[in-house]
Amino acid sequence: MRMKTKKYMAGFICTISMVLGACSNITPKHESSRNEVIAAIDKVNTYWQTHTPAEQYAFWDVAAYHTGNIEAYRVTGHERYRRYSETWAEHNLWMGAKSNDKANWKYKTFGESDEHVLFGDWQTCFQVYADLYHLNKDDRNIARALEVMDYQINTPNNDYWWWVDGLYMAMPVMPKMYKITGNRQYLEKMYEYYSYTNSIMYDAEAQLYYRDANFIYPEHKSINGKKDFWSRGDGWAFAALARVLTDLPQDAPHRPEYAERLQAMAAALLPIQQPEGYWTRSLLDPAHTPGPETSGTAFFTFGLLWGINNGLLPRDRYLPAAQRGWNYLTKVAMQPDGKLGYVQPMGKQALPDQVLDQNSTANFGVGAFLLAGAEMVRLLDQPQ
Repeated sequence: MRMKTKKYMAGFICTISMVLGACSNITPKHESSRNEVIAAIDKVNTYWQTHTPAEQYAFWDVAAYHTGNIEAYRVTGHERYRRYSETWAEHNLWMGAKSNDKANWKYKTFGESDEHVLFGDWQTCFQVYADLYHLNKDDRNIARALEVMDYQINTPNNDYWWWVDGLYMAMPVMPKMYKITGNRQYLEKMYEYYSYTNSIMYDAEAQLYYRDANFIYPEHKSINGKKDFWSRGDGWAFAALARVLTDLPQDAPHRPEYAERLQAMAAALLPIQQPEGYWTRSLLDPAHTPGPETSGTAFFTFGLLWGINNGLLPRDRYLPAAQRGWNYLTKVAMQPDGKLGYVQPMGKQALPDQVLDQNSTANFGVGAFLLAGAEMVRLLDQPQ
């Protein structure tokens, strides 16, 4: 009788423990959530890589995808992700724009030609090459990046980032080059270029960025007469700050300023998130372009999660918004087959007549999703 009682009590205790997630043979909810995030990353990334050859050019849109793919590799360990980026890098000879005529290197206008070596959209790939270099210390992988960026920082010019996208495309390259070379001139020049960008397109009142100097209020307005801040444009800026801070030394002179800007933007983004978890294309005028948009939302979700994970954003205030963003990305934007929908195509503003649907996808949108997913994994890996 006493033995039966002991067996009964042992079973009862184990049952209670299982309910509480404490039995060792039961997967806790924390781990289940992590597995779900990994599954979402793999679903979206597998769809993209299956439908898209790695052998594409090294311009910004493809390179932005690869910045996310590398982060997805870091949290999943899936070697096929790394190999996909390496194949792309090899295809491009570890270069961006390929001109060797330094006297004719350009950057002041948008351009896909090989002469636009100093144009930030051709430098996004250097972020990926630098990350791959740290995985395999082959100097060939980073030689062109060092050649181009060393030339640039030794010019007197500071107006390289004249459109907000440039903050994401080129700004994170600078601390990565510093990590490889130890040359603090990269950090000094980064601040000079960043200060120029702020001087022509940052709105201190709204704590958001215009796309460029042509979109500043009141010369440019939304259809309802409001300031028109383009969601993906501010997503580029917000995500850039997180990526810069990731590689920036703790003792860097301007690190607090970058951190404060990320915090200010987060505070501005919080009240304009839609109840469904997304941000509209024109951030302060949802009626200008109603409905969901994925790329801006993914970058904002990534930045919020990064800020929480790195102690810059209070968890209790910002995690609900990040979770709503992730819920939108996985429950609405991610389609059953893994295609990522509702991504605004290439452009530079919120267009009222532009229709987005579940089939609207793009490489940079997938990259942004992967950044957000990787940061969600890191959140779940932190002790609660």
